[in-house]
Amino acid sequence: PYFPNNPYQPTYNPVPQQPQVGPQMQVVRVNGRNGAQAFQIGPNSSALLLDESGTMVWLVTTDGASYKTVAPYDIMPHQDTPAPDYSGLEDRIKRLEDFVNEYTGDTTAASTSKPDAKSTGSQTNAGHGTFRK
Repeated sequence: PYFPNNPYQPTYNPVPQQPQVGPQMQVVRVNGRNGAQAFQIGPNSSALLLDESGTMVWLVTTDGASYKTVAPYDIMPHQDTPAPDYSGLEDRIKRLEDFVNEYTGDTTAASTSKPDAKSTGSQTNAGHGTFRK
C-alpha cells in the first residue's frame, strides 16, 4: 500500500478472458481430379475433399517434402439391410427331420414309418445294420 511500484510485490492486473473458440469444421468441395490436385495443404497433412461432380471424395495427403498423393473413394447413401425372414424355416426343418427319420428308419417319429426293405432295395445284415445291394 505504501509503495505501489514495489518490484518485489506481485501485481494483480486482471486480464479479460476471451471465450475460446474451437476449430472450425467445414466441408471442402472440389470439381474432379484437377480440383483435388489444385487444393493446397502443408507438409505431412491430409484432407478429405467432397467432389461436386460425382459421388466420390478425394483423400489428399502430403509427405514431409510436400509431395502430394490424391486418391479417389466412392461414396453412396446408407441403406439399412432388411430383417431376415424366418417364416418358412420351421416347415423346412420339419420336412428335413421327416426325411432324415424316414431315411434312417427311425420309428420314434410319430409321422413317419419304417421303410420297407423290399421297396428301398436294402437288406438287414444279421444284427449289423442295413446295407444296399
